Amino acid sequence: MPYDPRWPEMFEEEQKRIEAAIGHYVVEIKHIGSTAVPGLAAKPIIDIMVGVRTLDDAPACINGLVNIGYEYVPEFEREFPFRRYFRKLRDGKRTYQIHLVERSNAGWWDRHVLFRDYLCSHPDALIKYERLKRELARRFRDDRGAYTEAKTGFISKVEEQARELQR
Repeated sequence: MPYDPRWPEMFEEEQKRIEAAIGHYVVEIKHIGSTAVPGLAAKPIIDIMVGVRTLDDAPACINGLVNIGYEYVPEFEREFPFRRYFRKLRDGKRTYQIHLVERSNAGWWDRHVLFRDYLCSHPDALIKYERLKRELARRFRDDRGAYTEAKTGFISKVEEQARELQR
């Protein structure tokens, strides 16, 4: 759907709920994904990255996040053992998702922040990414895995360009 200017506010409101529920374990919280990029069309799911000191704190975070409406999805840990995934549903559709990771996991954390920040500051890349997403959404409407995989090359290229700017 087209960019919704309420997405940042929705993130901020949810961030407060997360901090109230598990704040003593949290090092940092970031709004990531397409809803974090002003002007970018996206699925209306607020992506939230929650950094903790250690994943040993994750079991203590589960109940707090469940108490504010999240579902813990442990089966995704087979693919990403360094991440704990939570989702919040409304009428059977995801509205929010949390990626709980160690803040020191630069590979995961920095990559997502770099990509978001690059799109925010490079309108040409934002336009190309949106066109790609729309094309892939049409092509892979019923195959989320294929959709995600098909974006990988573009995302990797943007991440490399962002790292080059940091050097």
